[in-house]
Formats: sequence, structure tokens, C-alpha cells
Amino acid sequence: MISIKVPPLGESIVEATIARWVKREGDAVAQGDTIVELETDKITVDVPAPKSGTLVKLLHREGEVVKVDDELGQLDETASGVGTQSSGTGTRDSGLASSAALPAAVAAPVTRASPAARRVAEEGAVDLSAVPGTGRGGLVTKGDVLTARGDGQPTVAPPTRAPSRESPAPTPERRVSSPDETREKMSTRRKRIAENLVQAQHATAHLTTFNEVDMSAVMGVRERLKERIEKQHGVKLTFMPFFAKAASMALQAYPVVNAQIDGDSIVYKHYVNLGIAVASDQGLVVPVIKDADRKGMLDFSRDLSAVATRAREGKLTMDDLTGGTFTITNGGVFGSLVSTPILNYPQAAILGLHKIQDRPVAVGHAVEIRPMMYIALSYDHRLVDGQQAVLFLVRVKELMEDPAAMLVD
Repeated sequence: MISIKVPPLGESIVEATIARWVKREGDAVAQGDTIVELETDKITVDVPAPKSGTLVKLLHREGEVVKVDDELGQLDETASGVGTQSSGTGTRDSGLASSAALPAAVAAPVTRASPAARRVAEEGAVDLSAVPGTGRGGLVTKGDVLTARGDGQPTVAPPTRAPSRESPAPTPERRVSSPDETREKMSTRRKRIAENLVQAQHATAHLTTFNEVDMSAVMGVRERLKERIEKQHGVKLTFMPFFAKAASMALQAYPVVNAQIDGDSIVYKHYVNLGIAVASDQGLVVPVIKDADRKGMLDFSRDLSAVATRAREGKLTMDDLTGGTFTITNGGVFGSLVSTPILNYPQAAILGLHKIQDRPVAVGHAVEIRPMMYIALSYDHRLVDGQQAVLFLVRVKELMEDPAAMLVD
């Protein structure tokens, strides 16, 4: 009998939540097949079968919290499965002609799909096996399910569970509904996000300063280059690489903004590992582009596109999420005009971007309509003085309003 245990989860992570049992008791599994998905505060971890055999015992319910090295279940490598199984898909010989005959909740294990995609399919009675996957390796994403459903919006009804055909791992009801309210248990990730935000507020002297950027010059450069760059390099040129370059150069001028407090010491980082806040189905995550200060805009765009795709597919690794020295968050993509972003502790500062909006501004002695963006720098006042914070933000403004200066510095 082989014991299946919680694997090491990465830097400083000691526990996880059982998000979903991919396999059930009695299932035949091939070596390498994912048996269970674990959700940490940072990533989703797939636990594979160490050898081929039959899963004979599951020891925890979905939604339970487990710690590193806890036993999850047992695998009998000498036993034959209850039903046959094709490698990697989880399809059983149950008398059904194909997985298309299964209801949405049962079809989820037999189609490669993200947890959010399975949840939306379950809510909307969408047959996952009929949904083309646009994710990496044909993974069905939440967007694919919404597109297949045709309305582009998730339903608000709580999910229902299809009856199991054999004895599954028992799952607790995570939602308790009444006509007036719905109560849902917080996931491990959401709890950690809440704890980290509170820690950032309590452990730092949090302050925010603001400025505004005339985006005319950058918009002109982007408009001229974006089509050619996409055709020649396969990269979409967004505004983020410009801000990443400007922030990296400003951090070189004001290195304390890129530093951290460690006990009674200040640690200055001679590199910029730039965290970019990305909204995913599992909540806000901050993947890190390593050595952003040494990358050109095209290389940065490629790296950002790749890591954003992994974030949407729930495929981020611990390396993607650790080591950041400074963070940029863009609330403007959701329509935010101004905000005070919270520090990504223990980093000393975070740059907030916002919506570009045409506004009347004084240009010389005339009033003109220009595309303007408010930018905000939240910083730890224990480490960063107000003068340094303001000058950092002014430097970002100067570079964004004269993008040619980024090429000659």
C-alpha cells in the first residue's frame, strides 16, 4: 500500500486546502495522473499518483485544511481498478458511450478544465466535454465556458452536485443558502489574502502620494508601433511595459523605494523583480517578472504575457510568485479613476495605475483636452521619506511624458 501525502508546498507555506478530488475511491490511476488538487494562498498544486494502481482510500474531504506531509489517501499498486481508465483523462468504462453523456458536474473530471471553469459549467449545466479549450494544452478556461454558454456572465445560483456513481470522497457543503443570504466558507487563499492585507496595514507606516501623467506621448508611440510589433514579434504592446521601464529607471534613481526593512537593517536590492498584480479566477495574484530592469520592453511583454496566461489557467509556480522587490497594480483596467493601493508587504512601495480619461489641462497659456492618468505611490514611511516618494513619482511622470528619454538613459 502506497501512502499519498501532501508534498512540500514552497517557501513558508505549511498548509493547503483540498480543492478537489480528481480521482475517487476505486478509481484505477496511471502513474503521474493527478489525484487531488490542493489550494494554497499562492498557487494550486496538483498531487500526482506516484505509481499505477487503484485508489483504495481517501482520508480527507474537499474543503479540509491539510498540512505538509499529512496523509491524503492510499494507493494499492497491486489491485485492479473498478473500471478501466484511459491515461490522463479519467474516463471510466461505465456503460456510457462517451463523456458527452455525463452531466456537467460529472464531466468535469474527464475534461481538462480549470476549477473556475468546472464551477461555472456546474452552475450553468454546460457540458464541459463539448467546450473547446483555449488554455495551454487545450485546458478549458472559465472564459471558454462563458463563451459556450453564450451570455458571458456567470450565474448567481449556488452550484448543485450530481449524484456520484460510486463512493466518492465525502464533501462538505461550503455554501449555506437562504432566500435572503448565502454563506460560503473562505478558501485558504482568500484567508491568506485577508491576513496579508491586515499585516501590511498594521506592520507599516502606510502613506500614499499622487501625481498625474499626460499619456499623449506614450499613446502616440504605442499607436505607431503596436501593429508592427505584433506582426513581427507576436507580442501585444500594452502600456504596462512603458510603466515597468519608467518604474525601473526611477527605482535606480531612488533605490530606497526598492529596499526592504529586515529587523533593524535596511536591505537595498540592486535589481528589480517587478510584481504585476493580475486578477485571476482564484483572486488577485502578483506574479513576479525577475530582473525587469535588465529587460527590454519586448522581452518584458513576452514574460508578462506568459505569466498572465499561467495566472488565468491556475498554473503559476512558486518561482512565479516569490522574490518581488516592487509592485505595480493597475486598477484602471476595471475603471478605477484613483485609489490608494495597499503595500505588498514586506516591500516598501507599490505603484498604482488608473483609468486614462480625457480632461481639460493647462498647456502653456491654453487649455487643451489631454488623455490623463492619475498615478499613486503607496509607501512605507518608516523607510521612504515623503521627499523620496514624491521625487520617485515625478521621475515616473517625466519618463512617461517623454518616452524617448527611456532609450537614452
